Amino acid sequence: MDTLVWRLFILTFLWPQTWLLYVASAVLGTGAALIWTGQGMYLSKCSDESTISRNSGIFWALLQMSMFFGNLFVFFLFQGKTHIDNDTRTLVFSILAGVAIIGIVFLGALRKPNQPSITVDDEMPEHQQSPKQAFINAVRLFMTKRMLQLSVTFIYTGLALSFFSGVYGASIGFTEAIGESAKQLVGLNGVFLGVGEVLGGVIFGLLGKRTAKWGRDPIVIAGFIIHISSFFLILMNIPNAAPFGDTDDVAFFKPPIAAVAILCSFLLGLGDACFNTQIYSMLGGVFAKNSAEAFSIFKFTQSVATAISFVYSSHLGLRVQLGILLVFGILGTACFCLVEWAVKRSRAVDVNECETVDTKK
Repeated sequence: MDTLVWRLFILTFLWPQTWLLYVASAVLGTGAALIWTGQGMYLSKCSDESTISRNSGIFWALLQMSMFFGNLFVFFLFQGKTHIDNDTRTLVFSILAGVAIIGIVFLGALRKPNQPSITVDDEMPEHQQSPKQAFINAVRLFMTKRMLQLSVTFIYTGLALSFFSGVYGASIGFTEAIGESAKQLVGLNGVFLGVGEVLGGVIFGLLGKRTAKWGRDPIVIAGFIIHISSFFLILMNIPNAAPFGDTDDVAFFKPPIAAVAILCSFLLGLGDACFNTQIYSMLGGVFAKNSAEAFSIFKFTQSVATAISFVYSSHLGLRVQLGILLVFGILGTACFCLVEWAVKRSRAVDVNECETVDTKK
């Protein structure tokens, strides 16, 4: 059902009407909630503690390949065009609809996963429950200390998602001091965002076993450092008024450097991969028995933060938006590390207790 919603949303662009786009967007939000929660739950059931980090990285790399190939396709197709004609629009969205149909076929072919044996610190036991009880359990899980701390991280990922998917690319295109290539860089922004996302997913997929050994906190801290570096370069390169429309203003780099703008796109994608792969690993491992509730809380919190960010992004300058991201980046990273360290301590206690029991025997 949820994948059909995505297909219907794509098809509305073949007959562009403002009211239809708003209605389809609202319906799409409902479908997105279902598919994100479902795929997170499926990922959790297909993994155990030793494979959840690897599987999360592979999942994220495959997911973000759409950003890379999609933006690359549109970049070349729209090159040299100041107006998107009907034939071009029909071609693009017909291809997207075809890809959506292929995705539905593959989704229907997925086998039911075997439930792996996982020893984790779950909050509540898993059992068959009604929708009402599932909602109550999700609220209870949300109110636990660890989930409240993780929610700060979820909020940061939502704010960052809104920034790099909506604000930053447009700001590059509005910065006329970059030159005639400014509008073309908007497409390349999406391509290099995808490159960073895919590279991060591949790296953490390959390092899955070591991640399980070292913990998730070093990767999240690395993602925070990468994002902070990109925020600093954006501050130096893109003018404060860029989110509001075309501007001749310049920032500290005079003129703005196109290569730095694209480098920041790559860093934003790579840092986002650091956060999201480890969030998936955390929810699929630590909250494995309540994966549906955990992933629904994640997407709900992230989506609310994204919506709020889209509202204020049209009223606040670039520097204020970067400041908000900096504050929530610090808080989100700290909260994630606190949860990860608590999980490590809990497992260390469990191991010591098991060793003590074995010694007594």
